[in-house]
Amino acid sequence: MTTAREHERRLLLVRMQYSDCAWAQGLADAGWKVHVAGDLTVARRLLHEQPFLVGLLVPGRISDNDCTELDAFLRRHNALEWVGGFEPELLGAARCRALIVDHLFDHHTTPIDVRRLAMTLGHAHGHAVLRPAVHALASPRDEAAIIGNSEAVKELLRRITRVARVDAPVLVCGESGSGKELAAQAIHRQSARASGPFVPVNCGAIQASLIQSELFGHTKGAFTGADKDGRGLIEAANGGTIFLDEIGDLALDLQINLLRFLQEKTINRVGSTKSIHVDARVIAATHVDLDKAVAAGTFREDLFYRLNVVPLRVPALRERPADVELLAQHFFDRFATERGAQLKGFSRRAVVALTAHTWPGNVRELINRVRRAMVMTEGRLIGPTDLGLEERDEPRAWDALEEARTRAERGAISVSLQQAGKNVTEAAKQLGVSRMTLYRLMAKHGIGHELRG
Repeated sequence: MTTAREHERRLLLVRMQYSDCAWAQGLADAGWKVHVAGDLTVARRLLHEQPFLVGLLVPGRISDNDCTELDAFLRRHNALEWVGGFEPELLGAARCRALIVDHLFDHHTTPIDVRRLAMTLGHAHGHAVLRPAVHALASPRDEAAIIGNSEAVKELLRRITRVARVDAPVLVCGESGSGKELAAQAIHRQSARASGPFVPVNCGAIQASLIQSELFGHTKGAFTGADKDGRGLIEAANGGTIFLDEIGDLALDLQINLLRFLQEKTINRVGSTKSIHVDARVIAATHVDLDKAVAAGTFREDLFYRLNVVPLRVPALRERPADVELLAQHFFDRFATERGAQLKGFSRRAVVALTAHTWPGNVRELINRVRRAMVMTEGRLIGPTDLGLEERDEPRAWDALEEARTRAERGAISVSLQQAGKNVTEAAKQLGVSRMTLYRLMAKHGIGHELRG
């Protein structure tokens, strides 16, 4: 089924130190909606404001420093298919050649033949359309966003919106690594306390001997090393939200103090009998079953009921498999600086393997597998083995589509070569591609003859 994304022929033209762009009108006449950026700052803004499938880079005369900046820019925005237009003398520079090899779908040299350039951009656009469309419900720049468009995530977001309207304590439940802190942050951001602090505390990570003073503060001389009064984390959350992660690990004596705070909104610093009023909302989270902990006597029943005024459950990743590809692409973009220049994304078989995996470690496991693959993968696409996952059979419909496309592509190349008397230059003209593109396609399909340029 053809989508609006496939019909859109929007082109980002990045031209640096290059004044003659009269041929840009020729691209517009060929059906391209051309958006011109005179530098990388403007290009980044345009990329943030609207989606592009194809980019055209015309850098003009560039220095080594420019090449370094361009490398970082193209590495960060490699979801686009980039085509370059270079002055011939630039191709003698090693840094420029590296940019072309590492980042570009194809390139032309000036003076630019608009007709051939339009054909190349058309091929680049067609290649980009074949990629799966990936859209997040929040900007990739927002590291605290809850990413997903499955029904499970939509329901979670609806509940978060409702919970944020009230100021009661919230108990967030979910498996380790499922995103409980992200849910707590979302509640805080949508609440009336959004302008106040959000203070996260991992109750299981603080030493037992320190957690009392860490949470409630201390006075000067309360213990060895306390040379001045110290404000606790609950006080630090005054006017905002305190997020108590892994609340089930909190010792019973501290549970009593926390219960008092929930009831009276007051605390006592260690070493003091003076009560301090603190206006902070409590959001607690746990991956353990607190009902069982109450039955076992390791968690106070009265505290459980105080915390569980508004329960919220974060679904495990295996409960929303439709979000796995979206999340993987999000983290691939988020950690763009960690990947090799030639790494372009995930192979289709990698996507199949990602979706089939059960994710016992949830989103945290997905992040770790994607980051490791980004560092270790040597090819252009991440495969299942790079992710440490088993190879899975792809859906038959996709296999049939790929097979038909491959046959058609191979047949078109063979026919053109025969008609051109095995002259690659002439065959490329017939196909409307550059010689470099044709050589790449011939290598892909194993077509090798005694050919003339």
